[in-house]
Amino acid sequence: MESAARRSGGGLLEGLYRVIMRRNSVYVTFIVAGAFLGERAVDYGVHKLWEYNNVGKRYEDIPVLGQRQSEE
Repeated sequence: MESAARRSGGGLLEGLYRVIMRRNSVYVTFIVAGAFLGERAVDYGVHKLWEYNNVGKRYEDIPVLGQRQSEE
């Protein structure tokens, strides 16, 4: 059974490892793209969490701020 798995090329992770690690340029591109996408995901998540926790306390949520009474 074990020899059949070896003949078939291994598992999904092993195949992914071979594709990404075959060339240095692919590996570096994978790391840079992963860091960029990870940073965007964390930034978006933290922003949404901050907005959720501060509903009604933000400047935009207070209707009387930023409005001047007309002097007629």
